[in-house]
Amino acid sequence: MRGYEQMEEISWDKAVELASPYPYVLAVTLDKNGKPNIIGLGWWTITSWNPWMIAISIGHSRYSRECIENCAEFVLCFPSEEQAKGAWLCGNTTGREIDKFAEAGFRQVPSTVVKPPIIDGSTVAFECRVAKKVETGDHKLYIGEVVAIHGSPDRPRHLYSIHYRKLVSIDTQGNANFRLQYE
Repeated sequence: MRGYEQMEEISWDKAVELASPYPYVLAVTLDKNGKPNIIGLGWWTITSWNPWMIAISIGHSRYSRECIENCAEFVLCFPSEEQAKGAWLCGNTTGREIDKFAEAGFRQVPSTVVKPPIIDGSTVAFECRVAKKVETGDHKLYIGEVVAIHGSPDRPRHLYSIHYRKLVSIDTQGNANFRLQYE
């Protein structure tokens, strides 16, 4: 029988890294002029089954926060493995200066209910309307009611973030592709 091992105190960064991977998503919003913007996020969660609700967390200084405050809707897309390079770009650049759809090579597909478009080829896309906002320190939590859902069952490998340092893909059976890395 193995003896008791005491856990050591570790930093916040080390804890977040050890708790990885996190499903990596792209939230599509609209700016005040109606131009789509995409932000890469690891901080999201399902918050309710009835009604269906999903929350995303966006830092106060982010351009995407300005966008979602302007248009209280978003589309939460799970990028497929084939979209890894563009997904990484969307999480590491600001939409203030570039068109992330064009730079990432993504194609916009009109949503069926909300104004922000869907990223074509995503594994899953949830159209959401912001139902509530919660201040949480240096981020704001946006809780969205899911009003439509779309998917690409032929693209089961979506992306996971290892503490925002790299992306890996894992399929719905748990098979991982750790060779896929953007650092």
